[in-house]
Amino acid sequence: MIGLPVVLGSKKALRVLCIGAHCDDIEIGCGATLLRLTGERPLDVTWLILCSTTQRAAEARLSAAAFLKKARTRTVNIEAFRDGYLPAQWAQAKECIESLKASADPDLIFTHELHDRHQDHRLASELTWNTFRDHVILEYEIPKYDGFLGQPNLYVSVSQAVAERKTRHLLNSYSTQRAKRWFSRETFFALMRLRGVECNAPDGLAEAFHARKLVV
Repeated sequence: MIGLPVVLGSKKALRVLCIGAHCDDIEIGCGATLLRLTGERPLDVTWLILCSTTQRAAEARLSAAAFLKKARTRTVNIEAFRDGYLPAQWAQAKECIESLKASADPDLIFTHELHDRHQDHRLASELTWNTFRDHVILEYEIPKYDGFLGQPNLYVSVSQAVAERKTRHLLNSYSTQRAKRWFSRETFFALMRLRGVECNAPDGLAEAFHARKLVV
């Protein structure tokens, strides 16, 4: 298991795996952290989305290109599992995530929070832990009607400029989501501001994660 100070404190190329149940989850949960990392060191990123439609997949590819513009390499995989029914497709979803082991040996993995109340999010996290058992896994959070953001224990401070880029990329890429009241700059900044207060971030902004097992 790689220790977190090595992950964040080196100029060596970093292999990153991002797993999201839906097309905008990765960007909402850890988009600013990815933008910060790609600005600080070489990144080789594998990006997996489990649930999508043809239209949303096109948006997701546009978004991934924006967020990973500075990455050294990027591989974007978008599956077409049915939104809201991922647990009913457990075997196929497990095979999909298991298949990543043949092509990705990540230093760092971003996935959903393990106790997220959305069933698709929760299963994506469970399968990540089930498949990658000796890796640094950081669980990101998604604001939603169900609530239950929890109390994270790892913070990544981000600058005002990076936070602005995160929200701009999200709003520009996902036109199908703009009519949703929660999908707004205010929502994304509110959570980053709250987490920034909790960790006394220099610009008052941060993304937060649940780190269940780390070796330092």
